[in-house]
Amino acid sequence: MSRPAPLPPRLLDWRVRFGALSLIWGFSFLLIKVGTEGFAPLQVTFGRLLFGTAVLAVAIAVKRDRLPRGARVWAHLSVAALLLNALPFALFAYAELTVPSTLAGICNATTPLWGMALSLVALSEDRPTRIRAAGLGLGFMGVLTVLGAWQGFSGLDVTGTALALLASFSYAVGWVYVRRTLSGSGTSNLALAGSQVGLATLQLAAVTPFFTTVPHGVPLLPLLSVVALGALGTGCAMLLQYGLVAEVGPTTAAMVTYFIPVIATAAGVALLGEHLTWNTPVGAAVILTGAALTRTRPRPRGTQKASPPDRRPSPPPGVGSRPAGPRSPLLEELGHGWAHGAAPSAAPPHPAPGPAPAPGPAAHRTCSAGAGTDA
Repeated sequence: MSRPAPLPPRLLDWRVRFGALSLIWGFSFLLIKVGTEGFAPLQVTFGRLLFGTAVLAVAIAVKRDRLPRGARVWAHLSVAALLLNALPFALFAYAELTVPSTLAGICNATTPLWGMALSLVALSEDRPTRIRAAGLGLGFMGVLTVLGAWQGFSGLDVTGTALALLASFSYAVGWVYVRRTLSGSGTSNLALAGSQVGLATLQLAAVTPFFTTVPHGVPLLPLLSVVALGALGTGCAMLLQYGLVAEVGPTTAAMVTYFIPVIATAAGVALLGEHLTWNTPVGAAVILTGAALTRTRPRPRGTQKASPPDRRPSPPPGVGSRPAGPRSPLLEELGHGWAHGAAPSAAPPHPAPGPAPAPGPAAHRTCSAGAGTDA
């Protein structure tokens, strides 16, 4: 039996690329904050998607990938683009008008919590366990700690905080949607991601002129922030995540989710002079612990105590069972967005990006254009 062909050698070790991805998505929240100082939130979002699409289009052209085919796939990609890119990116930009970038980065870390809560309802293969339920409760306790619920939410802007949490929730909804609709589409992860981000760009292009006015000037620093946010935080980040998932697997690649709020907090405090109280890092640590617990999986059936063999005759093929369609590991993780983060994408971890989001088919931290999920 022949062995599978090894992956081609990489110019940079995967640990270096993992660190670069963490930094890019962690700094995305700072770039959003700086971008909104010169442009309207929708303009920041449109610019981010435009430059991200440009990077992914070049990558698709170099690899000579074919774009998705079929009206059904494009319709699902349009919904994924809204949930994983256009909507959460815009919500984070609006949120950072009134809340610090550190808080936005920490809110982004709640995407796995929302994702687990939704998957228990919408995805039959995600079985609840005591550990995952405990992680969900612990994670939301961390959210209340960050917000300082015992002291009237520490004077934080309620609307801005709600928008940031809603953006993370959108990543999670998009991740579940992508897993149910785009798994096994037969199109490459890169082509799905590029198509998704391109559709999100068109969505923002149709909306932005009705809610914004042409800026009186083009300030250099906000412009550079938007360019970096799109080219690095969306385009290059999705390419990095795609390569990491292919090389080290989705589980290791998804660990980037836990570095994003740490880097976002450090960047906001060190470079923007944002104020940090004790409950912010403590609550963030609790959120990340809860998120890690929600990612645990039930013990494989083979490790459980053996039961007596079933001597009943087997049913004929196709009776009482449904063949499982092909699943993409990138789809499983990039939906976290990987928001990522990060922003997740249909070609996510997580997803998510975010993102991207998330996170190939997923999320992208889109993931795909986020998170993990990107912002």
